[in-house]
Amino acid sequence: AGHPGPILALGDIAYPRGSSDEFRRCFDPVWGRFKGRIIPVPGNHEYGTPEAAGYFEYFGASAGTPGEGWHIRAIGAWRIIGLNSNLVGAAAAAQLRWLDAELAANRQPCTLAFFHHPRFSSGKHGNQDAMDAVWRLLAGGRATLVLAGHDHHYERFAPRDADGRADPNGTRSFVVGTGGARLYPVPPARAPSKFTANQSWGVLKLELSRDGYRWEFQPVESGAP
Repeated sequence: AGHPGPILALGDIAYPRGSSDEFRRCFDPVWGRFKGRIIPVPGNHEYGTPEAAGYFEYFGASAGTPGEGWHIRAIGAWRIIGLNSNLVGAAAAAQLRWLDAELAANRQPCTLAFFHHPRFSSGKHGNQDAMDAVWRLLAGGRATLVLAGHDHHYERFAPRDADGRADPNGTRSFVVGTGGARLYPVPPARAPSKFTANQSWGVLKLELSRDGYRWEFQPVESGAP
């Protein structure tokens, strides 16, 4: 509440099935007052309800077209791209074509992409190979930042190139799975991981400027329910 600006919700927003009732009873009483600031993407738990209907109903136009779930907007010097990492088959291919076209047409100096399943993670679920094609497009298109959730810990990686190799001029990624569900143990970090933490729930605060960005993980002050 003390920080203005957009709030990126990285999926698995209403447990355990993302139903309309769970959004109404569990999510809205706390986060509903910020609904106009939230830019969401769906997680796998949203698809516990067929076609993620509860998610698309609750967020409306902010969630993108039902059955697709990808969207884009400009915020200052940044292009903000939300992707649906649950898609498979023809729907996933359509999203890739859309992303490729958007990256080719992008004239913003900086790009942030976010979705639920992380391409790279040291956590319980680990690297998500299904997101490789998305990562290659983003890194090849010189995306600045990529955010994901799914694994219930916080992790920051060094920038990487399209092949996943450390590259100081590449794309930096974060895992921010600290929204309230049970935190997972974190195995030994996978290079080029720079920092991992699973001691507290919290949010990642980003300050985006025309020529760069700053980050700070902000833990909750008194635990989570």
